[in-house]
Amino acid sequence: MNRKLNFSAGPSALPLSVLERAQNELTDYQGKGFSIMEISHRSKIFEEVHYGAMAKARELYGIGEEYDVLFLQGGAHLQFAMIPLNLAAKGVAQYADTGVWTSKAIKEAANVGIAYEVVASSKETSYDRIPEVKFSDDAAYGYVCTNNTIYGTQYRELPRSKAPLVVDASSDFFSRPVDFTDVGLLYGGAQKNAGPSGVTVVIIRKDMLERACMDRTPTMLRYDTHASAASLYNTPPTFGIYLLNLTLGWVQEQGGLAGVNRINEQKAALLYGAIDGSGGFYKGHAQKDSRSLMNVSFTIANRELEAAFISESENAGMLGLKGHRHVGGIRASIYNAVSIENVRTLAEFMKEFARKNG
Repeated sequence: MNRKLNFSAGPSALPLSVLERAQNELTDYQGKGFSIMEISHRSKIFEEVHYGAMAKARELYGIGEEYDVLFLQGGAHLQFAMIPLNLAAKGVAQYADTGVWTSKAIKEAANVGIAYEVVASSKETSYDRIPEVKFSDDAAYGYVCTNNTIYGTQYRELPRSKAPLVVDASSDFFSRPVDFTDVGLLYGGAQKNAGPSGVTVVIIRKDMLERACMDRTPTMLRYDTHASAASLYNTPPTFGIYLLNLTLGWVQEQGGLAGVNRINEQKAALLYGAIDGSGGFYKGHAQKDSRSLMNVSFTIANRELEAAFISESENAGMLGLKGHRHVGGIRASIYNAVSIENVRTLAEFMKEFARKNG
């Protein structure tokens, strides 16, 4: 097997052991003579997978029955609309703008016609930092995106808030412990750290269901619709949930969120060390106190060398290192399934490339 070193931003690397188990079970799930994709989502066999994934999510984040775990579809883009349609019936929704994904969420809030305001932003410095944010106590909710894949910034911890926090955790989902004290809703697409694309996990506090829904919100877009049906209101993405269940099991085997966070800190330190130790050859986009453990975005002082960097890294078996068009340069996404050995290989490549071209 000639596996590449996968630094893609998403869909991204999955644990090899998860892929191999899915491969082994693809046509004959647990020796039952059929694929998990071929059976009813209401069968007892699939329900074991479905509720098993929910239980693992609860255990990993340390949350109890005061929250519902929902498996939805449509990715973060649908959540940008569902959140204001469901949660902004009373009060003003407040947003912290830290990049492309929060900007899209703000635009969608305007599209659905709710009262909203932007109370913090780092736009004026090209989203290179996490701004200080204070939400009003009486806000409908305070919205943050914990990690910004494009710009390589990340909240060290969630802001404290009397208003319920709404948290887009798509790109650092299940990568570190989270303090849920002020969280009303936390969501993320599975395709970074928790499985394949196609599954969106929404963790919502039950009191948000009781107070939230707008009359005009379509049935399919209401959180209480899916909560009351245990995410089986319509046919869910069964194979995606199966892989989510396997991946969350893998996270548990790594020592849970504290365990994967320790490894993620070590991986990030290797790459930021290569950047900071390059004598100015490389420049990180994010300010040091806002640096992400998931996405390391940087440029080369001589921008003409970036194409050569990408080409040579691909020849060395590395994928996904071209930076996003909003920033350019280079971006290494080092999600849970990217091994520390692979990151060490990239760090050594960076040092050698700088030595040859500096």
